[in-house]
Amino acid sequence: MFESLSDRLGGVFDKLRGRGALSEADVRSAMREVRVALLEADVALPVARDFVDQVTEKAVGQDVIRSVTPGQMVVKIVHDALIEMLGADTVELNLAVAPPAVIMMVGLQGSGKTTTTAKLAKRLAERERKKVLMASLDVARPAAQEQLAVLGRQANVDTLPIVAGQQPVDIAKRAIQSARLQAYDVVLLDTAGRLHVDDALMAEMKAVAAASNPAETLLVVDSLTGQDAVNVAKGFAGEVDLSGVILTRMDGDARGGAALSMRAVTGKPIKFAGTGEGIDALEAFHPDRVAGRILGMGDVVSLVERAAETVKIEDAEKIAAKMAKGKFDLDDLRMQIGQMQRMGGLGALAKMMPGMKGLAGPANVDDKALVHLEAMMSSMTAKERARPELINAKRKIRIAKGSGTTVQEVNKLLKMHQEMANAMKRLKKMGGFGKLAAMFNKGGMEEALGAMAPGGQMPSGMPGLPGLPGGGGAFNLPPGFDKFGKK
Repeated sequence: MFESLSDRLGGVFDKLRGRGALSEADVRSAMREVRVALLEADVALPVARDFVDQVTEKAVGQDVIRSVTPGQMVVKIVHDALIEMLGADTVELNLAVAPPAVIMMVGLQGSGKTTTTAKLAKRLAERERKKVLMASLDVARPAAQEQLAVLGRQANVDTLPIVAGQQPVDIAKRAIQSARLQAYDVVLLDTAGRLHVDDALMAEMKAVAAASNPAETLLVVDSLTGQDAVNVAKGFAGEVDLSGVILTRMDGDARGGAALSMRAVTGKPIKFAGTGEGIDALEAFHPDRVAGRILGMGDVVSLVERAAETVKIEDAEKIAAKMAKGKFDLDDLRMQIGQMQRMGGLGALAKMMPGMKGLAGPANVDDKALVHLEAMMSSMTAKERARPELINAKRKIRIAKGSGTTVQEVNKLLKMHQEMANAMKRLKKMGGFGKLAAMFNKGGMEEALGAMAPGGQMPSGMPGLPGLPGGGGAFNLPPGFDKFGKK
């Protein structure tokens, strides 16, 4: 998300950072470019104008012009203004009510409302340890209620049994009554949508809200529709008491205009963002982290959180124990590749790493590389993965044919694995990770790298250090692929 805006702003700020001093004319020229970048990203004109005016007023002050690093000061001002435009603070769901807390999901047809309902239910059940009941109030769209039931099974969340012919208000009342009797913490009401905002849709929303008294009314809108998403939000906000917005398909929105305009235009906070098709692809919307991603500062906090959620502790401990003994076989490598795939692939990780924005584009990131590596190792026997030295020419041909790759690619995988295994042996001789960390602290990176490998070069695919949140090895590059996937 925000790739095009991030690239444009990156170019503007690179020019500013490259100058030792800035005049007021330099700053105003840069701000004109920022305004064009925002408009090209489909940010609403009044929002872009107010943003640039606010930033310019602060950036042309004497503190910036006379600063030792004026370019960095301007970036900081833009960063802070972006956070304010996106909503300043993360707004949590209000579940501190007498159970069951009712969350009403509203939106137009095709916005991903039903899928988002299931994603939110899964998130509440797994992260918040809530007992959740979902109910579909959509009696107009064919098989809408059955769709939610299927998604409920995928998310391992209960859904209200379907009663043919029952109307939305009656379904809402039955859902709340069932939740009270069965001690559910949260009830999610998936309401019907329309192709556009109309009187019939609003009348139904108001009737359901009056019957259920929701603690949260969340509008689900498709971020890919840009300013139309903002207009839809304005239409709903004028008729229904919205508490927040969920933007879907944020992973496919390279411009990000809807996200940047939503809070300023509607006054409603963005609470969640859909980041993929998977049932768990829903993230809390953190304005400060999003601003960091836009400006290429990375999002290490989200990266660590994703690692903690996806990396299995027992797997991490197993790899760490083997590394401490100077061992690293192909099964360990396979486990680490699986970890990276569960975290969203190389592209998703690169976007969260500070300074890696330029490496996160499709030209540099080939997540198919992970699939090829996994295929090669799946074509090996358990004995071959445990003892790669057994893989002779005949076995390489079999592995290449079985994985749809070439013998050269198999050779490259084995060579890079050997480098990693050698690094583990050298690390054991040095005294383990504790000694390496001490060298980093005492002598800096150059001495530590010099001890790890001849010439001070870390081997390609160097495994991650254990002790990172979620376990070691979560952030590794696959062997043979430098700069995040580029062969």
